[in-house]
Amino acid sequence: MKEGNLEEIVKETVIELVSKMGFEVEVEIEKGDGETLVCNIRTEESSFLIGQYGINLQSLQHIARLLVRQKFQDRADFVLDVNSYRREKNSSIIKMAQEVARQCLLEKRAVVLRPMSPYERRIVHLELSKMEEIKTESIGEGEDRRVVIKPADLV
Repeated sequence: MKEGNLEEIVKETVIELVSKMGFEVEVEIEKGDGETLVCNIRTEESSFLIGQYGINLQSLQHIARLLVRQKFQDRADFVLDVNSYRREKNSSIIKMAQEVARQCLLEKRAVVLRPMSPYERRIVHLELSKMEEIKTESIGEGEDRRVVIKPADLV
């Protein structure tokens, strides 16, 4: 393992990985929410790297994290993004969750969301945990797992 700056190691590793896959990219590292590093890949060929519903991006992030952990001694947490796809998707998930939460409170009933990935469900749970009058839980199994949003007084 080599010592070094996590940002540099992430950037070098991601550029090397993606270029070996045959893509020309630019990579920028920024601080996301909290102290999480966000590695944003800029490319003309984003659809291949993102894949349907972000599945390729998730896989690419997993591989990149494995490679970085071989080079960096401490815990190496970072998020991979392509052309800010994940940032925009997170914003739309948060907005949708807030709207559904308001709807739940107005109608005084639970609402079940569409099936989501663990990452998307986590975003909903974290965002709505800020609202004391709302409770969330995940139901279902595997690909069909979804979030239920309900008023706290219905629990």
